[in-house]
Amino acid sequence: MYNARIAMLHADLGIAAGYAQRSGLPLQIEPEELVDAGKDMFGRDQKLTPLALAAWQKMQLAAADQGVTLLLVSAFRSVDYQAQLIRKKLDAGRTLEDIMQFNAAPGFSEHHTGRAVDIACPDAEPLQEEFEKTIAFNWLKVNAKDFGFVMSYPRDHRHAISYEPWHWCFQLDQ
Repeated sequence: MYNARIAMLHADLGIAAGYAQRSGLPLQIEPEELVDAGKDMFGRDQKLTPLALAAWQKMQLAAADQGVTLLLVSAFRSVDYQAQLIRKKLDAGRTLEDIMQFNAAPGFSEHHTGRAVDIACPDAEPLQEEFEKTIAFNWLKVNAKDFGFVMSYPRDHRHAISYEPWHWCFQLDQ
């Protein structure tokens, strides 16, 4: 049923069959349990899995104790919401090829798992490469693994998604 839903969304968006093979991204399953993770930096409600939320809160607090501010930009996204994001960009005139460099196809975003977070800080615009030049990014490179988070899309990774220094995924509750 989940695979059929993904196939339908892909067909609706014009994403050709074989996306997994082309992108190198695995299918991501939505979790059975999500909990309220509070508001993101834009005031939107966010959700994470219980273990990912606990790890995010501990990491955010540890960073704050060292004078580093970690802001939540986004967390869980349903496959339908992912499709809406892509549709909105298509409707604005962007090409599917361009969009797929920065957004995984529905069903293939780590945000579907409730374990991925996009992180920002006051020193840089959210979701921009300039984040890599911040104290927050340097702190994450050294400390995020202690809380179970890894940067999913570092420079020169093997997936079809562009470099995303702001995207980190909790790995311990798989």
